[in-house]
Amino acid sequence: MFRLVEIEDVVRIPPDKFGEDLEKIAYDYLRNKYVGRVDPAMGLVVAVAEVKVDPEGLIIPGDGATYHDTKASLITFYPVTNEVVEGEVIDVKRIGLFVNIGPIDAFVHISQITDDKMIYDEVRPALVGEETKLVVTKGDIVRGRIVNVAMAAPATIRVGMTLRQPKLGKIQR
Repeated sequence: MFRLVEIEDVVRIPPDKFGEDLEKIAYDYLRNKYVGRVDPAMGLVVAVAEVKVDPEGLIIPGDGATYHDTKASLITFYPVTNEVVEGEVIDVKRIGLFVNIGPIDAFVHISQITDDKMIYDEVRPALVGEETKLVVTKGDIVRGRIVNVAMAAPATIRVGMTLRQPKLGKIQR
């Protein structure tokens, strides 16, 4: 799920940037610091949405830069256990599917695709149901439920999904 998170930080403005737009400098600093990072409390930071900078900064003796209090809004992606999501199958392997669910990829183990036994077809590559003949290939759209989430800073989120519940699975078009 996408969220809007409010943060407070201090931005260092070096002397060579004096006279430039404070909000642009702060935006660039915060984008480099936060975007692409994983925080257990916020999730994956996708973008910096809004920045407000206090125009009065502090000068620390021995450092010619100014330090400004900054408030910002960050757009984050935080997968939640039991959330139902849709995504595109981006890779099919012998052990399961990799599904793009926005800014990250989730994994669906072969045992969590259907109640039917799935067989890997190396020619396509695809997973095929032994009895149902359901075929799942790259590019298919699936609906699944997130069953586990593991976050490790600074940049890793692992998501496991299941497609084995009613109204979940490959979306037939």
